[in-house]
Amino acid sequence: MPTGIRTTVEIPAVDVCPIVELSGAAQTTIDSISPNICPPDCAESVTEFSTDEDHVPDGDVTRVFSDGETHRYRLTHGDGVSCPCECLGAHGCPVTRYIAAEGTLTVVFYAAEYDQLQAVVSALRERFPDVDIKRLVRSPTEADDRDSVLVDRSRITARQLEVLEAAHEMGYFERPRETNATQVAAELDIHPSTFREHLTAAESKILDDLL
Repeated sequence: MPTGIRTTVEIPAVDVCPIVELSGAAQTTIDSISPNICPPDCAESVTEFSTDEDHVPDGDVTRVFSDGETHRYRLTHGDGVSCPCECLGAHGCPVTRYIAAEGTLTVVFYAAEYDQLQAVVSALRERFPDVDIKRLVRSPTEADDRDSVLVDRSRITARQLEVLEAAHEMGYFERPRETNATQVAAELDIHPSTFREHLTAAESKILDDLL
């Protein structure tokens, strides 16, 4: 049984996609996106999106429908657009959820296996250096039906990882504790306050992935 991974990434930049640019200009959230599928020789494509803001964005955008406070827009763009959705599509990972909020893009997609996920993440980081992996969730296997969450260790700095490993090896997380912050800090040749700072930062990143 394949082990798929649901991945959530965030890209804090307004110039990665026309929709994100519009969300930044209007200072609004756009989370209802419907792109069309074009053949390889298509000269332009169309994307529709909804927003509660009564604001006509700039560019090749047309309001096509309004229902109370919700407005539907249609954006026409050429084949020169380079965006995360295009990058994901090239690796066979359609976008499941797309949220453009005030110039920051959050995208959710599924990878069928680790190799595909690694290829996609590498391509995203090459094209968008500021991409941040917010959450990885592995699908349960037949032998393990528990909710499994993957922790992105690349978010933890080398120093934070060193502090975590030393604290773990010395029994800092045991109950009762086998050591204290002063002893672990001395082993690392750092001040106890520095130890706590690195440990707190690492724990925060791990909990972000876990919760």
